[in-house]
Amino acid sequence: MKNLWIAYTLLSCFGWMNELGAQQGKKPLQTIIIDPGHGGIDPGAPGMKSTEAQVALQVSLKLGDTIAKAWPDMKLVFTRTTDVLPGNKPTKDAALKYRADLANESGGDLFIAIHLNAAGHKPGGWYERRVVNKILKTRIVKKGKKTYKKPYYEYEYENVWVPNKAKGTETYVWATNKNDDKVRSMNKITDYSGEIDSTTTLELPDPSDPSEKARMLIYAQNYFRKSLNLADLVQQEFTAAGRVDRGVKQRNDKGIWVLQATGMPSILIEIGFISNQEEEEYMNSESGQAEIVANIFTAIKNYKEKLELRNKPAAAVNEEAPKAF
Repeated sequence: MKNLWIAYTLLSCFGWMNELGAQQGKKPLQTIIIDPGHGGIDPGAPGMKSTEAQVALQVSLKLGDTIAKAWPDMKLVFTRTTDVLPGNKPTKDAALKYRADLANESGGDLFIAIHLNAAGHKPGGWYERRVVNKILKTRIVKKGKKTYKKPYYEYEYENVWVPNKAKGTETYVWATNKNDDKVRSMNKITDYSGEIDSTTTLELPDPSDPSEKARMLIYAQNYFRKSLNLADLVQQEFTAAGRVDRGVKQRNDKGIWVLQATGMPSILIEIGFISNQEEEEYMNSESGQAEIVANIFTAIKNYKEKLELRNKPAAAVNEEAPKAF
């Protein structure tokens, strides 16, 4: 009962603060945290001519520039702007904690992590030894005093080039209410091993701990729905641009620990597969990066408009307007 009371009290306080902010006319989206994945000693997934850290940074900076031009009053906070671990920390775990601390201390209203995916053995493709032909032959087999012909096959092998074909985009949210049916409906394609880095030694939340339970309840009540809505908007934009939609996915995974640790709606976007030569070229090109940035920005714009619609007085909202989240 004590644990539930702690959770209820925190949730009540948080809801009251949100309501007060809305009553005072506070804009619902004032600070956006942009988190380019990896950096420095952690290059992330390798491509044939680039790394995840490099491309993620390029796209993140361009996204920030687009947001700044559209909304000059928007506060933008980058977890890194150069090829170093965030905060110039010495380890990946320290950098992860810095990301979350920076976002929380900056009073972020939205956290967006930019990553690139990878699948298969090597970027571009790899050689596999495969059977390319089989020749039927016979040999004489002796059994007792009798002999007879026994058929067998002789195989011919070649090293065959296998292109790394996995491609497309996907967006992750932290799964506070994960269940089998929801996971099956959201994970549209599961035929590969994704890039998401799970090598961190940071602990996942312990739901038996009262403070962690309260924190997860707050996330579920106030952030999960918004995170899921934005993630879906991002994937809709990618799909409209002709990209392969690998879906919105929810995971409680060390690789997306930072999404749980940030006290705001948060998503992690895998903008494409750097292991796919075609997509790597696209994500390194000016036109490709411009399209990716435009897709993400449009999703944020639609998300922002929904938040603002929700904050309007009821009398000012057209009854036919789409329901805000």
